[in-house]
Amino acid sequence: MGILITGASSYVGARIYSDLGNKFDVRGTYLKNKLFQELEQLDITKKESVDKIIGILKPDVIIHTAAIPSASWCEKNPDLAKQINIQGTKNVINAAKDIGAKVIYISSFAAIHPSSLYGKTKFDSEEYVKQSGLNFVIFRPSLIIGQSPNTTNDRPHNRLLKNITEKTRPVYDTSWKFQPTWLGHLSECIDSVIERGIKNEIIPLAVPELKSRYDIAKDILSNFNIITIPEDKKKNQIPVLREELSKLTDLNLPQYSYEEIIIKVVNEIKDYLKTR
Repeated sequence: MGILITGASSYVGARIYSDLGNKFDVRGTYLKNKLFQELEQLDITKKESVDKIIGILKPDVIIHTAAIPSASWCEKNPDLAKQINIQGTKNVINAAKDIGAKVIYISSFAAIHPSSLYGKTKFDSEEYVKQSGLNFVIFRPSLIIGQSPNTTNDRPHNRLLKNITEKTRPVYDTSWKFQPTWLGHLSECIDSVIERGIKNEIIPLAVPELKSRYDIAKDILSNFNIITIPEDKKKNQIPVLREELSKLTDLNLPQYSYEEIIIKVVNEIKDYLKTR
């Protein structure tokens, strides 16, 4: 089975590319950072380029991870955010329709109750995927932690790595709470939906417990003898909503508790540090 991963050099995409590459015939694209030598350069905002690469490779499944994941960046660059996150997704979906490929779209919890531009771009993209007529699966992870081959992008997990390896100051917010997602969990569930032919499902993917950035940092960094500093950034103006994860049960997909993913992440970091 041929699989194409857009954004295979990104924090999320690189982990999926590495995990699935051990089992499937996986190809990937990158925009600027060619993390793996065999990747194809692709700007998803260029329709002709998207049509060409997907038309040549003709994958059975397209896993679309390429996007701008930063809500603050989207707010500062609204036109470009829409061009990449919405129009780029449309270009990928339209090219997938031309070859009849299944699409696995990596969305976000932010699409459930979209209050930011980032959330709205994810919501609009989900709608386009659902109306495409393709077989699809939409995954909605929350804030993602876990080791990736991409350790340089400014993502929450990589900031934790810098606290450990570069001794950056470990100050984390206590106010905003959410249900974190382990990156390895996302890979496992993608593997399962491909193997089992699951289609036309929207799957929230996280742990049941609500935790703050401070909670996560403290529970991880304490294993490396680092004291985490709390800071109340007063981000809890919006009521905290716990999202149901019943789809994982209904589809018999892997599930984890918060304690379990912390153990997974700590072990991943320890393994990473051994290779440095």
